Amino acid sequence: MSKSVFYHAGCPVCVSAEQELLQLIDSSNVEVVHLGDNQSRIVEAEQAGVKSVPALLTPNGNVLHINYGASLADVKG
Repeated sequence: MSKSVFYHAGCPVCVSAEQELLQLIDSSNVEVVHLGDNQSRIVEAEQAGVKSVPALLTPNGNVLHINYGASLADVKG
């Protein structure tokens, strides 16, 4: 993996974190995944170690949980 992946669920906490993140990291270096709109990627996020969103998966495979918007169980519904 050469890009970071930012997972979020579209809540106000997630959107705010996305805006801040994209001011720090060039958008060409991060893929933004809205799990509310793209639920097929939830399994991928779980397998990577994401427990809650917003979260950033680094190219090294580390998960950085940013603030707390929702657990993945909440996103699954």
